[in-house]
Amino acid sequence: MSTYGVFHTILSLPPIFLGLLAFVQHRSFDPRTWAGKWYAITMFAGTVSRFGFLATKGFTPAQVVTAVTLALLLGGLFTIRGTLRPAGYVQAICLTTTYLLLMVFTTTESLTRLPIGKPFAAGPDDPALLPVRIALLVAFAVALAMQIARLRRTPAVR
Repeated sequence: MSTYGVFHTILSLPPIFLGLLAFVQHRSFDPRTWAGKWYAITMFAGTVSRFGFLATKGFTPAQVVTAVTLALLLGGLFTIRGTLRPAGYVQAICLTTTYLLLMVFTTTESLTRLPIGKPFAAGPDDPALLPVRIALLVAFAVALAMQIARLRRTPAVR
């Protein structure tokens, strides 16, 4: 792994744990909470650092997913005050999707490198990753459904 790859990995690890902490504590990725705020900050840093691979790897489908992740993160953050739309639904969808995309990248990178010498998957297109991605999609759907159900039970703030 290159020096830049190590740098990017170090930047990308905190949002994994901070996002999980935010969701466990608050059942959301709300950036108004301590864990949610630090999730957003570290997610932004890790996402932006991904663009540093353009020089060595060129423009790949991963760069498109990175741009989508950044757009969703910013979309979720711009709804904090509800100036564009009420923060609840848009924020829940955007920020939960950023966590899904983070975990897709994380599991793909990890499982194509580990165990060292005989990785679980040969590359990002390896069919062995399909069950992992399905599990992530199911977890995403459950997490998003929980948040939407909670938002529907919460009275609207005017």
